[in-house]
Amino acid sequence: MSSEPDVEISIRELTKSFGPQTVLEDITFDVPKGKVTVLLGPSGTGKSVFLKHLVGLLKPDRGEIWIDGKNVPALSEKELYQVRRKFGVLFQDGALFGSMNIYDNVAFPLREHTKKRESEIKDIVDEKLTMVGLIGAEKKLPGEISGGMKKRAGLARGLVLDPEIVLFDEPDSGLDPVRTAFLNELIIDLNRQLEATFMVVTHDISTAKRVSDYIGMLYRRNLVRFGPAHEMFESDIPVVRQFLAGDTEGPIGMSEEKDQTKPEDQPRSGSGMTAAEVEAMERDAGAPQEEPQRS
Repeated sequence: MSSEPDVEISIRELTKSFGPQTVLEDITFDVPKGKVTVLLGPSGTGKSVFLKHLVGLLKPDRGEIWIDGKNVPALSEKELYQVRRKFGVLFQDGALFGSMNIYDNVAFPLREHTKKRESEIKDIVDEKLTMVGLIGAEKKLPGEISGGMKKRAGLARGLVLDPEIVLFDEPDSGLDPVRTAFLNELIIDLNRQLEATFMVVTHDISTAKRVSDYIGMLYRRNLVRFGPAHEMFESDIPVVRQFLAGDTEGPIGMSEEKDQTKPEDQPRSGSGMTAAEVEAMERDAGAPQEEPQRS
């Protein structure tokens, strides 16, 4: 009989509103240490908003986020800096410098945040590029590579400081099914190699099926269910069953967001982190400090 995994992040009663619109309400669950946790939900349900709370880019109206015995929303800027160093992030578009080749993009955090010699930096960059299958592409610019390669380069950069927690903000966005499948296999392989805690935000069911150890589902600002992946796929909760089956029959409708809120009240949860938010995160987590290139 296997024991329960240790807890990496503990979320308690997390609640966030934008104006009159409540985006997250009383979200409570524990992120298991060393596992791949997938956060699912229809578009506009606050998945990326949730990620921003984990790294302190947003503060909740109410609730707690505990990491290493520290409540993230209550931390000072100096304390938040230390917590952010635990994170690596794969942004939706890779957030690479367009004027730097792949090698320099991946090396950037090491040059900015450590005092390592160039020979040491080369060894680390080569190791991470090997992990993501990009050896041989070091001299290429972001504009010269595919979307899938950009994501892998962004992932190599996110891993270069050996984070304990890696966040994936819709890693499958913009990728065809074959490249998504390759990226999913890479996520599984890296999780095994690094023994780090991975959290993947997505609405892609094939990704959830392939990579998840645990799944949480957000719907109408609430956490409907959180648990081991196999339990979620066997769930008899109507909204969970409908979403995981991709069925049109069930509580989720085509106009769900429109029915609940005015367009101007909608959170920007589906668009990922903005350039300013990326800059704030990258300043502490070790990625570039300029607006990311758009493919």
